[in-house]
Amino acid sequence: MKKMLTVFLILILGVTLFAEGIPEKGTTSSASRTVSVIASTSWTAAFADLGGADKVQIIAPASLIHPPEYEITVSDVLKIDKADYFIYAGYERMMKSMGDSIGKTNTDLIQITTDNSIENVKKQAALIASALKSQYYSEDRVHDYIETVENGKLAVAKKGLDKQKVYCHAMQVFLAADLGLEIGGTFGPGPLTATQIAEVAKGNYDIIIDNVHNPIASPLLEVSPQTKLVVWRNFPTTVERGSLQKMVQQNIDALLKLPMGPVCGILNP
Repeated sequence: MKKMLTVFLILILGVTLFAEGIPEKGTTSSASRTVSVIASTSWTAAFADLGGADKVQIIAPASLIHPPEYEITVSDVLKIDKADYFIYAGYERMMKSMGDSIGKTNTDLIQITTDNSIENVKKQAALIASALKSQYYSEDRVHDYIETVENGKLAVAKKGLDKQKVYCHAMQVFLAADLGLEIGGTFGPGPLTATQIAEVAKGNYDIIIDNVHNPIASPLLEVSPQTKLVVWRNFPTTVERGSLQKMVQQNIDALLKLPMGPVCGILNP
């Protein structure tokens, strides 16, 4: 059945679809407002937004805990083919299903790197803005994102959280570093090792930052119950203007709510 679906996807992708009403890709910032953009997930859509894109559609539903595992459908393929641009990260299961055939669509493909560090956000937003000719819109959006993280860093320092030792999920180290947290070690995304559990059991860590899309920190709390837990996310739950900025603010708020005493169990689902 999977082979039949793959063959069908290839056939669909090999056919040129002429859709009425799709404007020509513009060469100025104002013209870029008319292009249609499809993103693989809510995370890549959030980067598209920072790159100046408006009304971005997504393939994998934003409600999924692990959107990269979404299985693409024929209607999804048709949607991608009708768009002017498709923005993706490359690790999505849908990209493996489509294989080399994705390059046969009428759609311009933009592959980006997804991590929420300021440096990467600026780089990926610039890449998208250059393709869409939307630099005018991207500049303010990236500025607002950076301001959110920098304000969060100030709040973290004010509360003294930057002095506490953190054991951080590998998928969340980028934001943690930008907030000025002291990252003493990392774990994930694979299963915890005996060495990692033993390291935390020594009681050297004040905070553990886990990842809601791949949560694996529970055994660490069993061996170090005095350690405080916060769970962050990378994929926004909505596709809207400023979605990554809003999600990051929620992560920061969850961190700031941690008690300074030896109490654990804060969750940011």
